[in-house]
Amino acid sequence: MKATRESLILIDKLFKQYKMGGETVHALSDISLRIEYGDFIAIIGPSGSGKSTLMNVIGCLDGPTSGNYWLDGEEVSRLKESRLAEIRNRKIGFIFQGFNLLNKLSALENVELPLVYRGVPSKQRKEQAIEALRKVGLEERVHHKPSELSGGQQQRVAIARALAGNPPILLADEPTGALDTRTGIEVMELMKQLNNQGHTIVLITHDPKISAQASRVVRIQDGEISEEGGERIEHQPSLQNGLQKHSS
Repeated sequence: MKATRESLILIDKLFKQYKMGGETVHALSDISLRIEYGDFIAIIGPSGSGKSTLMNVIGCLDGPTSGNYWLDGEEVSRLKESRLAEIRNRKIGFIFQGFNLLNKLSALENVELPLVYRGVPSKQRKEQAIEALRKVGLEERVHHKPSELSGGQQQRVAIARALAGNPPILLADEPTGALDTRTGIEVMELMKQLNNQGHTIVLITHDPKISAQASRVVRIQDGEISEEGGERIEHQPSLQNGLQKHSS
């Protein structure tokens, strides 16, 4: 089913359960969430709150037990893994706390990787990778390997890799978690600049100082979410039946 709406992300009454030690864990309960093109949203919650599970669902790394998820106009919650892999490659740029760079590759080669998987020709992907590194201020470090870069520079390479191919979503999982305070501030300033340039950012964090820099804050606790005001987000009228626009 293709949703007829304008939102980039639309999640409707989503539940996620899994088995652990013979017991059923209710990781996400009745999640409804709308994220528009150009939003900068922070999802904040303590360890065990469900934010990592929600990140995995948003990133098409895991599917819901029930409910619906539309991403850029496509219902993705029950697609096959091969199609999900394609969506991840084209629609989502991932930014990880631990950078996840390959040490034997240069900054340029690391940024090129998602374009290699996409089948972009060599000359074109090099141009796109250099442009992504320029966006994060590392055009002079294209041939440096991760071991030759500071932590902040490595995270900038990771952000450039996420930008390569210009996916509609940047999904950042604790992007400042492995950085000192000053470098973390610099990375958040870069994230805000990218958002101002039109990139949609979904940031996962446990740090209120980080979440406060986003345009919207969604709190998650015990698998349930609430908007900035602290009120739990109640059931929306079914988005599947007409997908009437509602305020997030």
